[in-house]
Amino acid sequence: MRGVPTIEAADRTPARPVRRGWAALAAVLALAATGVLAAQSVRPPAALAPDAPVAEFSAGRAFAHVRTIAAEPHVAGSAANDAVRAHLLTTLRGLGLSPEVQDTVTAQGARLSSSAGGVGMARVRNVVALWPGTASTGRIFLVAHYDSAQTGPGANDDAAGTAAILEAARALTSGPRLRNDVVFVLTDAEEACLCGAQAFVEQHPLARARGVVLNLEARGSAGPAIMFETAAANAALVGVFAGAPEPVGTSFAVEVYRRLPNNTDFTAFREHGFTGLNSAYIDGAAVYHAPMDTPDSMDIDSLQHHGVNVLALTRDLGNRDLPGLRSTGDATYFPVPGALVHYPSSWTWPLAAAALLAVLVLGWLARRRGMATAPRLLGAFGLALVPVLAVPALAQLLWITIKFIRPGYAEMPIDPYRPWWYRLAILALTAAVVCAWYAPLRRRLGPAALVVAGLAWAAVLGLVLAALAPGGSYLTALPALAGGVAGIAAVLLRGGGRGPLGGWAPVLAVTLGAAAATVVLLPAMLMFFPAMGMNRAAAGAVFAVLLAMVLLPVVDLLHPEAGGQRGLDALRARRRGALPALAATVALVVCTAAGLATDRFDRTHPAPTHLMYALDADTNQARWLSESRTPSAWTAQYVGGDPAPVTDTLPGFGDEKLRSGPALPAALPAPALTKIADTTTGDRRTVTLTLVPQRPVRLVTLHVGAQARVLSATAGARPVPVARTDGAWGFGFVFHAPPAAGIEVTLTVPVGAPLRLRAMDASDGLTALPGFRPRPADVGVVGSHSSEMLAVAKTYTF
Repeated sequence: MRGVPTIEAADRTPARPVRRGWAALAAVLALAATGVLAAQSVRPPAALAPDAPVAEFSAGRAFAHVRTIAAEPHVAGSAANDAVRAHLLTTLRGLGLSPEVQDTVTAQGARLSSSAGGVGMARVRNVVALWPGTASTGRIFLVAHYDSAQTGPGANDDAAGTAAILEAARALTSGPRLRNDVVFVLTDAEEACLCGAQAFVEQHPLARARGVVLNLEARGSAGPAIMFETAAANAALVGVFAGAPEPVGTSFAVEVYRRLPNNTDFTAFREHGFTGLNSAYIDGAAVYHAPMDTPDSMDIDSLQHHGVNVLALTRDLGNRDLPGLRSTGDATYFPVPGALVHYPSSWTWPLAAAALLAVLVLGWLARRRGMATAPRLLGAFGLALVPVLAVPALAQLLWITIKFIRPGYAEMPIDPYRPWWYRLAILALTAAVVCAWYAPLRRRLGPAALVVAGLAWAAVLGLVLAALAPGGSYLTALPALAGGVAGIAAVLLRGGGRGPLGGWAPVLAVTLGAAAATVVLLPAMLMFFPAMGMNRAAAGAVFAVLLAMVLLPVVDLLHPEAGGQRGLDALRARRRGALPALAATVALVVCTAAGLATDRFDRTHPAPTHLMYALDADTNQARWLSESRTPSAWTAQYVGGDPAPVTDTLPGFGDEKLRSGPALPAALPAPALTKIADTTTGDRRTVTLTLVPQRPVRLVTLHVGAQARVLSATAGARPVPVARTDGAWGFGFVFHAPPAAGIEVTLTVPVGAPLRLRAMDASDGLTALPGFRPRPADVGVVGSHSSEMLAVAKTYTF
């Protein structure tokens, strides 16, 4: 590189051991052992058998409840859901509790599945039981939902959470009473509209004083139970969580989740002033909401993790002064082997600043000791952006390529059935890119400059995250701080290769720094790969490349001594320097091929497809509908063309763009809408109607033509938020789990406006429809709130 002063090759690296090969082997083995320990910090504990001591949580005992609850799909309002509710009541009564059913109607704003526009409502039947405390300072609420999606039996989502609470209730009631009240809240209609939780916090007397919520969820079939969401000002509660037997969580997940549009039952509690913790296991997401979400799909260790933590936390919180848990700020926290590190948010900026300072000192020291020059350091800093940006982009491109080879993956919203080979391919891709970037530049700029550059970007990202997402700053600030301090120690400990101390002490220093980075970043990577899934492969790759960049001091040991060779020796050195990148590239190809070979669609792992059917009773015309972006060969026989909105005749589907195709009309009755009262007061007209489905259905919708501006509305004797939307239909709602006798609806509109209404009901199951061809054995149903929906709509004018 012209204009850059020459530096002696032997002085370019922070660690200069006498026996480079043995040093590299020792460092790699030490990091491998550290990685194994770090990975163990995010593994669920082994399940206890049904004969475990009575006071302990046993996944074996809880799993018996899972089998009963998840015997079949049990959507809110169904006969199967009634049977599940009866099991819950019987179980809780058998523990000496007095459970009640909160049977009510509630509205939940616009939080609906993508197939239902307007406001979400439901008739819910929550199961609630109070275990009174001896001298209560507040209440602890154990929450899970017992309904399932219509497409699957819901063994993991959320029979696991419900069963864990039942088993925790058994263990609790087998011992002495706690100081504080414990309320078991098993909600209904979570899958429909989160309406069960909303009904409880708004209407139930036990919710009035608020309290601490422990919510249990699942978005997969395996993995650790991650505490991924908290209420604001969580520092004190995180301190309690750190004392749980198996605490797994990261404050970065809280930062991410707060910025996503996702919601669980915890949302309603949090928005109504409760504090608490939200936990879920999320790996194995291919079964999420799908027919494969059966008891046999569950990793029972994940169930044990749910239960052992909720039981211990309840006992801990049950004997605390709950008002004393109030705090003013959030905590930063993350798992390490055997513990959960946590510290107050006030430490975020000092740690981020200390990381940057340590890296700057390392750069200054490297320059002063003749290991790098200012131009080399600046050049390395700029060029370090290449792998940081290239790895996520190439990871996403890799997944796009894999989906091109295996089109069925396009219908899997999160992960394939067996994602581990593909995750390993992302790691191999990261190693290949970083090593291919590092090998030539280390000869030109020197190892020290590149090491400082990698740590510098980590430190800069630590500052950026401190400003934008404080709970995630630790991910880069702490590795940068550890690497900077280790690098400084390595430089100061260099003995010029004289004796064992001079060669090995710097190696020990940089290995310790790399080990600290591994402990921080590897668990986060293992949590975020399943959290974001292969469809967002770039997200997991970000953690991988950050880890690789802070491991550069150890990566350097895998290469020959930097520079100084001539002729044949230089050629051999370059070849040896290329070996890590070549080996990683081979691993990338092997892992990708292994993923394609092992993750094939078959009878037990079918390719998911999405299909719906809608009948317009006004014209007796029917059509098939699908939300598939790239329809499979099976789906393509029903739908085609470009996706387009269907709000003209199906306003209940919202603005979702769907593919469509003609279908044979079925002999299905439309929902009946009957006027029972019509009064005028001044310039307002109030119309009362009954909306009655004429067949067993999961939901009904009602939308009002935009010509009539709805001033107020009620449904099922509950107020409906009036939210106007653009288009031909200005107001509407979806009502889940409607009574067979129907619901009463009251609308107030201006006098003189024509009242045109579109009523729709929806059931599930397409197999009996004319023209339907059964799916092959290796073709299945995608987990979706609208999969297999059969809708009938009719227009009424009053």
